[in-house]
Amino acid sequence: MEISQSLLNVENLSVNYGNFEAVKNISFSVLPGEIFGLLGPNGAGKTSTLSAIEGLVRFSSGTIIVDGYDVIKNPLHARAAMGVQLQSTTFQPELNVVQILQLFSGIYGVPLDKNGVNRILKEIQLEDAAHRRFAQLSGGQQQRLSLVISTIHHPRLVMLDEPTTGLDPQSRRQLWERIEAIRKSGHAVLLTTHSMEEAEAICDRIAIVDHGKIITIDEPQALIEKHRNDPEVIAVSRRGKITLEDVFIALTGREVRA
Repeated sequence: MEISQSLLNVENLSVNYGNFEAVKNISFSVLPGEIFGLLGPNGAGKTSTLSAIEGLVRFSSGTIIVDGYDVIKNPLHARAAMGVQLQSTTFQPELNVVQILQLFSGIYGVPLDKNGVNRILKEIQLEDAAHRRFAQLSGGQQQRLSLVISTIHHPRLVMLDEPTTGLDPQSRRQLWERIEAIRKSGHAVLLTTHSMEEAEAICDRIAIVDHGKIITIDEPQALIEKHRNDPEVIAVSRRGKITLEDVFIALTGREVRA
């Protein structure tokens, strides 16, 4: 991959919390028009990696370049190029959907008149919920609103932390379509997920992370083909057909993480 083409370039990143090394010298890049997935068990270092890119935690070593800007040397420019949707996003409880859209368009300096608000509401299928408060929305509605807020300033890099956790299949498919639309418009998407189905469905490439290290990076189907004859993968396969989940468990172990 040409690093010069990347919208996100992470090189030799390490993140420590006291004596605990959460992220250990990882490197990866994400291209424009690419959905890149970080997969790993609980505590693998996925969220710490996203937090370092966002500037929420200090990293011990390495470099992070977003849209050509070093997040340490040019933090304002780097952050302006990012849009972030956290796993659990909350907004001001007294505000309704329209007010939330207006608030964040103002924060980002994006003009948004009544027609613009109506266009967004139609796009995310919240026309009938325009005057509901955030807490009154369903999980799928909350996630669709959170996603559009994270992209309202047209960031070149969109980061999503387990965006479909807790959603029913219909809501999950709708959100996948929204994420794929972001990719088609030329943005780079970095997401974390526990869902192997999600990774196979929408990710162009994935990195499997465990104990703070990247074990492997490739296209989902390529990883399956690469490891389908590994004894460890065959041993964990439940139905004879090798899946991405089989590869994931073989590489990260069967132990349940807290």
